Amino acid sequence: MPTPPHLPTTLAFLAGILLTLGFKDFYPDLERRFRRRWRPSATLPAPSSSSAGDVVSLQDRTRSNAGNSSSKDDSKREGEAKGEFRWRGNGIGDGIESTIGNTPLIRIRSLSKETGCEILGKAEFLNGAGQSPKDRVALSIINTAEEQGLLVPNSGDVIYEGTVGSTGISLATLCRAKGYMAHILRNNSQNRHPQLIPFRCMPSDQSTEKSSLLLRLGATVERVPPAPIVDPAHFVNRARSLAAAHTASPIIPGRGFFADQFETPANWLAHFSSTGPEIYAQCSGNLDAFVAGAGTGGTITGVAKFLKTKLPKMKIVLADPEGSGLYNRVRYGVMFDAKEREGTRRRQQVDTIVEGIGLNRVTANFEEGREMVDDAYKVSDGEAMQMARWLVEKDGIFVGSSSAVNCVAAVKLARELGPGHRIVTILCDSGTRHLSKFWAKAGEIGGETDMELQDVVGEKA
Repeated sequence: MPTPPHLPTTLAFLAGILLTLGFKDFYPDLERRFRRRWRPSATLPAPSSSSAGDVVSLQDRTRSNAGNSSSKDDSKREGEAKGEFRWRGNGIGDGIESTIGNTPLIRIRSLSKETGCEILGKAEFLNGAGQSPKDRVALSIINTAEEQGLLVPNSGDVIYEGTVGSTGISLATLCRAKGYMAHILRNNSQNRHPQLIPFRCMPSDQSTEKSSLLLRLGATVERVPPAPIVDPAHFVNRARSLAAAHTASPIIPGRGFFADQFETPANWLAHFSSTGPEIYAQCSGNLDAFVAGAGTGGTITGVAKFLKTKLPKMKIVLADPEGSGLYNRVRYGVMFDAKEREGTRRRQQVDTIVEGIGLNRVTANFEEGREMVDDAYKVSDGEAMQMARWLVEKDGIFVGSSSAVNCVAAVKLARELGPGHRIVTILCDSGTRHLSKFWAKAGEIGGETDMELQDVVGEKA
């Protein structure tokens, strides 16, 4: 009897259905086994502070959980922090402002290996507007001023600030995004009747990359000579006076707003509400110390005020460059550098190659948290340059002078604490902002691979 013409096709179809039903139950188990075999890193637990050699699990920057923790206390701490700030979402961000915050916390492998402590760097150079922690500050200042009715978008209002560069870059970027102008004044000696021009003042001893970037962001840069804070020509005082003159002028549209980064509480509050909670959550509430320099004092104060409420026994340590008086302010309560005498406050700050941190005067932002700073380390220009070279050679991390100072201080603290502790510091900005000054003196790396940490960081505090 001949086989029906469609029987083989029908039998094959039925066999396929049976095979699919069977494989559906078998496949999930096969997939789980395959993932366990070939993707072990996805299930590693978060590192413990007791071992600097542990592998750090990959962090998902779009989620609020900073890592897997078997500790109920860690989970509770993480939940507390999560409720106090907002992580960047995994959807579509609303403008450049949405790229600010939730920066990665990375393990600096070479320093961790050499010291036996887990030294972590908060990668603030990955903020999306001005690529520094000043993005947080600039956004906080603008938002606060808008809430208080001091700034109105697209009304001709202009933001004025005296800055060494990073805050100016962040302000210039966000001003463009939010409907304001942010200019730096350049005096025109050929004009016998110069008009007031909206500006942001900048000392003339800063790297040229920062002023060049400000120009390309639409700012007109006046590079003023360094001067003591009591001098009306100091870049901060000049910015304040020109903002007031703008507001008082009947011919200049809009108002002038002085950002006042050194004194405004919007500075330290930016780090209290974001940087501190982020560090706490990323560490699952498990850290022993935080190290940072102070330019305005906002970062170290804001982070300290948040972390100390969660971890009262942790250490907050200042990293201070040559020429700054903050080291003596913390250790001895006296605001001057060893190279100057009391009563000579009119002198300008002692020369240093480091930009962005170090002060010889008291600011409201630093004083707000000074009592929470437990110790300070002095860092020389030589140590900073050697550390910057070390980070490139050993870790491929290319940062600027203030980040190098922070890492030197973190190593000094690690030596003092001993192995098994977790220390967090700030990686402020990229070395590309420091090519013409700091890195010009630090020199090229070439093929170096044999640096020793004891030759980079001296034993002296």
